[in-house]
Amino acid sequence: MKAFSVLLLTLLSTPLFAHVTLETPSAATGSYYKAVLKVGHGCDGSPTTGIRVDLPEGVQLARPMPKAGWNVTAEKGAVTPFDNHGKSVSVDTRSISWTGGSLPADFYDEFVFQTRISAKPGPLYFKVKQTCRNGSTDWSAIPAAGQDPHALPTPAAVLEVTPAEQHHHH
Repeated sequence: MKAFSVLLLTLLSTPLFAHVTLETPSAATGSYYKAVLKVGHGCDGSPTTGIRVDLPEGVQLARPMPKAGWNVTAEKGAVTPFDNHGKSVSVDTRSISWTGGSLPADFYDEFVFQTRISAKPGPLYFKVKQTCRNGSTDWSAIPAAGQDPHALPTPAAVLEVTPAEQHHHH
């Protein structure tokens, strides 16, 4: 009986779905994808003041959506060159930050950017750093092969990349 009450306490102290997650969990390779990062809580009751997402290889031409009350910056860096409508792109957005806002700990909000997915099918991990007035949380843990991502205390947001959609030519 004692073990049960301990388990219940553990379940109550960690809010389920508290992780930073992507609203749309999958996207086809070669498609444009609207990424909506869902932030459901602060850091132990402290309001969120910043969100930064690192874009993995295979995420191209990312453009953040402006957000009222927040400063949005896209940091660019060198990437493996790729083709964009006949132009070779070798510098692209590597991370996006939203700063200067204040999201109360018990409120929920979304941070949005659009991107093109060129990665091969499989899981793609977006590492997110959540900065709060007090403390911060790195949502950057990536499961080892065969490990349950739900077992990780601070998992990275994951996107399941699916095979390219077949386009039928008329």
